[in-house]
Amino acid sequence: MVEDQEDQRDSLQELIRVSLGLEVDTAEDGAKGLELLRARPYSLVITDLRMPKVSGMKLIEAVVAEKLPVTVIVTTGNGRIEDAVEAMRMGAYDFLTKPADPKHLCLLVKRALQNRALQDEVLALRKQLGGQHAFQNVLSKSPRMHDVFELVGQIADTTSTVLIRGETGTGKEQVARAIHQTSATHRAGPFVAVNCGALNENLLESELFGHEKGSYTGADRKRVGRFELAHGGTLFLDEIGDVPMSMQIRLLRVLQERRFERVGGSDPIEIDVRVIAATHQDMEKLVKDGKFREDLYYRLNVVRIDIPPLRDRPEDIPVLVSHFCQKFARPGQAPPAPTPEAMDVLLKCPWPGNVRQLENAIEMACALARDGVIAPKNLPRDVGRRAGGKPHPFQVDLSRHLPDQLAEITAAFEKRYLRKALRKTRGHVGKCAEISGLSRRSITDKIAHYDIKKEEFKKE
Repeated sequence: MVEDQEDQRDSLQELIRVSLGLEVDTAEDGAKGLELLRARPYSLVITDLRMPKVSGMKLIEAVVAEKLPVTVIVTTGNGRIEDAVEAMRMGAYDFLTKPADPKHLCLLVKRALQNRALQDEVLALRKQLGGQHAFQNVLSKSPRMHDVFELVGQIADTTSTVLIRGETGTGKEQVARAIHQTSATHRAGPFVAVNCGALNENLLESELFGHEKGSYTGADRKRVGRFELAHGGTLFLDEIGDVPMSMQIRLLRVLQERRFERVGGSDPIEIDVRVIAATHQDMEKLVKDGKFREDLYYRLNVVRIDIPPLRDRPEDIPVLVSHFCQKFARPGQAPPAPTPEAMDVLLKCPWPGNVRQLENAIEMACALARDGVIAPKNLPRDVGRRAGGKPHPFQVDLSRHLPDQLAEITAAFEKRYLRKALRKTRGHVGKCAEISGLSRRSITDKIAHYDIKKEEFKKE
């Protein structure tokens, strides 16, 4: 309780302590309140807006900036509602006008604490899910991806060349980084990446091997190549299928001899580098068509890792959605959560752009989400258009694949959101459907499912 008026501070403290049985600490200004918040965890802060030293607004700014996991309710005098609205825009949960009605205060505190408990549970569950299904920053609960993780662990203490194959956006570079990180105790050098498809032949040669000063027009100084930079570590050659044939010969020689000369130089440079190559192309077809050297292909294809597309591992979609919602959440606010209807759309989409496309879709949805909820209308149009047809088999029995806790928390979030929408619309089902992006039938069904009485909102 942060309030500069001692009598109000003491009376509110006593009211909450006696009526709700809660432990309540007090502070006479925002500076003292912030000191308490930094010293120990609190579930709820009730703060006045106008105080000496540090105002309530500044206190909210600090809570948001420092990402303190606490819910904030503000109090304000009559006639200063615009201040309370501004505080809610900054991240406050709700506001009270002075003098606070005791019943309304207790009801609001109960709701705020329930909201806080749900957010804390979701954060804890996200951490739990991330720990269970994360491998060197690669998230997955797919058995096929876990086979990949096992293979990565097996080659950690080797220098074998690796070829990663998979569609665009499946996370080939992430897997390459996972290999590098897993090998860190054996190979302490850096991870260096080169996109071979983005450079022409001359630029690629200089990029990989470096050049001596004066080796060609414009070479006004010596340049160290990526092979040298990756010494003792990992060189990641992305889009290896796009390397020109003339460059393939030199690349093969380097892989065989583990030495090279800079462009325009004659001194051999010894290297100790693990090479990981990646491609989305059919390498066997490129070899057959004479576009890629067979001997280089076999030199690269010592250990082969195939990354399955996202459509073949739908069990990863909820895990990735949760991760991306957390990544793109607004500062100081809990990550938004998709409604069951939005998750249904996400599960039905074939995701031709794979994980990268899903990440972009969730980034957009988080930017457009309101009240902490991602509705189908917040998703990109192409995702909705591609999501036609029958539900994916994974969606039929989602509860088997996700922890019971997550289903319970999602239901609690949905019920809370529905009650909030009904309160805004005073129980009007049509308006509630409009702001939530759902159909009237869906809203009606959910009201019945959660046993919500519309009449109570018409009276508020």
